[in-house]
Amino acid sequence: MVLSQIIISTVLVSLISLVGVFSISLNKKTFSKIIILLVALSAGALMGGAFIHLIPEAVELGNENVYLYILSGIVLFFIFEKALWWRHCHKEHCEVHTFAYMNLIGEALHNFIDGLIIAAGFLANSSLGIVTVIATAMHEIPQEMGDFGVLIHGGFTKKKAIIYNFLIALTAVLGGIIGFYTIGMLNIEGLLLAIAAGGFIYISASDLMPELRKETGKKSIITMSMFILGIIIMWLTGLME
Repeated sequence: MVLSQIIISTVLVSLISLVGVFSISLNKKTFSKIIILLVALSAGALMGGAFIHLIPEAVELGNENVYLYILSGIVLFFIFEKALWWRHCHKEHCEVHTFAYMNLIGEALHNFIDGLIIAAGFLANSSLGIVTVIATAMHEIPQEMGDFGVLIHGGFTKKKAIIYNFLIALTAVLGGIIGFYTIGMLNIEGLLLAIAAGGFIYISASDLMPELRKETGKKSIITMSMFILGIIIMWLTGLME
C-alpha cells in the first residue's frame, strides 16, 4: 500500500515536468505574471511544510540531532545549488548550451532527492506523505516552467526539451522506490525529514523569497497574499492528521 502511494505520488510529481508545454503559447508579460504568483505560492508552501509538518514530525521521531540535521539540510542544498547550478538564470544572460546540460544533471539529482523525501513522508504516515507531495508539487510547477525555458534557450527543440525534461523528472520515481526499500531498514526517516525541512527552508528563503521582494505596489500585496496562502494550505493539510 505504502509503495503504491509512493509510486503514484512520484509519477504525478514527474508529470508536472510537462507543464512547460503550456508556457509556449504565453507571451512574455503573461508568463512573468503567472510565474511570480506560482513562486509566491511555492515559497509559502515550502516554509509551511517545513515548520508545520516536517520539523515537528522529525522531532516526534525522537532524534536528538534534529536541528543539526535541519542546518545540515540548508548547507547541503546550498552546496548542491552552487555545484550543480540549481539556480536558473531568468533575466540575465547565461552560457546557454553548457547550462542546459548542467541543468538536466542538477534536476536529475534534485528529483531523485524529491523521491526520497516523498518516500520518507509516506513511511512516517500517509498525511505527512501527502504534505510532502503538495509542497514538492508547488515548488516543481514554476521550476519546471523555468527548466523548459532554459532547455529551449539552450538549443533544444521543443519536442526534445519535453522528452528530456520528462525523463529526468522520472528520477523522482526511482528515488521513491529506493527510499521505500532503504529508509525504513536504515531507520532514517527522521534524518531525511529534517534534511528535507532544511532544504525547503533554503529554497524558499534563498531562491524564492528574494524574487518576491523585488515586487512593488499592488504586485507586492498580491504576491504576499499568495505566499500566505501557501502557508495556509500547509496548515489546512494538518487538519487531515
